[in-house]
Amino acid sequence: MSQKFDLVVLGGGPGGYVAAIRAAQLGLNVGIIDEHTQFGGTCLRVGCIPSKALLESSHAYETATHEMAQHGIEVGQVGLNLAQMMKRKDEIVAQLTGGINMLLKRNKVTMLVGRGQLASAHEIEVTGQDAGLVSADRIIIATGSVPTIFPGIEFDGTMIGDSTTALSFAAAPKELIVIGAGYIGLEMGSVWNRLGSQVTVLEALDRILPGMDGEMAKLAHRTFEKQGLNFKTGMWVESAKVDGDRCVVQCKDQEPMHADRVLICTGRSPNTSQIGLKNAGVATDARGFITVDENYRSSADSIFAIGDCIGGAMLAHKASDEGIACVEKIVTGYGHLDYGAIPGIVYTHPEIASVGQTEEQLKEQGIKYNKGMCPYGANGRARTLGDTSGRVKILADAETDRILGVHAIGLHAGDLIAEATVAMTFKASSEDLARCIHAHPTLSEIVMEAALAVNKQAIHT
Repeated sequence: MSQKFDLVVLGGGPGGYVAAIRAAQLGLNVGIIDEHTQFGGTCLRVGCIPSKALLESSHAYETATHEMAQHGIEVGQVGLNLAQMMKRKDEIVAQLTGGINMLLKRNKVTMLVGRGQLASAHEIEVTGQDAGLVSADRIIIATGSVPTIFPGIEFDGTMIGDSTTALSFAAAPKELIVIGAGYIGLEMGSVWNRLGSQVTVLEALDRILPGMDGEMAKLAHRTFEKQGLNFKTGMWVESAKVDGDRCVVQCKDQEPMHADRVLICTGRSPNTSQIGLKNAGVATDARGFITVDENYRSSADSIFAIGDCIGGAMLAHKASDEGIACVEKIVTGYGHLDYGAIPGIVYTHPEIASVGQTEEQLKEQGIKYNKGMCPYGANGRARTLGDTSGRVKILADAETDRILGVHAIGLHAGDLIAEATVAMTFKASSEDLARCIHAHPTLSEIVMEAALAVNKQAIHT
């Protein structure tokens, strides 16, 4: 079956489905192709959403087991029903993917289920459920990314798996080795640590959370160690393999380590190797990322690309905003995305959130800055919630006072960072943020106090 559209989006993840909906809103006849009947991509099916569901459930278990007594609540014997926890996770995914399919239908976007491969600069060959040749005036590639598996790692998807594997363990492994101390590794390590696994996290660099503000990373390191995670930094993994019913991990110049399961959380690579880029004349860099200009246009005039497959911050919200900006540029000639104000969040407990530049980056660029800090312990709401660990840090230009970066670790840090992102998007100064009235008692007052502290005007610290 052959179909013709104004625009076809290849990939139904958070970049692709958002781009398709926005294009339909702007009057285009739009088709979207994904190999799964449940649209939403890796993030929704086997990434962001299911992992956060398990993080919340495992934290609830941890709270019930260890933290209720301080509130005067005696819960008695606490049991773990892992099957029910997994069922809840699956139900959430099903509800949300069904919602995305409904949104696409409501906006009259044609959904095509199958694997798409570029046949030319205007054609995509679809194999699978809705097989056929699809043509379009313009194509947006939004195929996302896949876990990076390094040589020497004998990945089998069961004993040695990735973050997707970690979402469906039938039982908590007694010993779990996590390779990679970034966002994904810490989140998955936290889940299974709470559920009873002895977790060891291996990181090739000399610190955890590479790329995040160093001060926040050090605080996180200490906090997670207190929770029971075991970190080994400076560990270059040479191999990981299954030996009988156990796994063996060999690091350079180290004794072999053994565990029941191994999780590979060493980053992600662009999912571009099997989508027919050469057939359409679409160029990539050495790592496989599609090269695009400021309008998201590839080396083929009719083909655009967004999200993980073009590099940068591999975050769902970045992909979604790129999808909107790309479509608006195509239809209206104008679209905008502020790459200096993209927040990132680690959904551990405590949460770790960041937007803008780190202290290390500012020092490297020779930018003079002032710093304001407020600990959670100075906040009344944090006291009533029973969790006072953490802090918020604001970095502002020493000359103009414009906010350059905000970093937080603590309860609901991921929600607090939204205010900072809005402020940075509108080029606010720390004084602007400090002079906004914040309701009392709320955690948001920590942000206000940190902003006041930038210019040594803090009231409560």
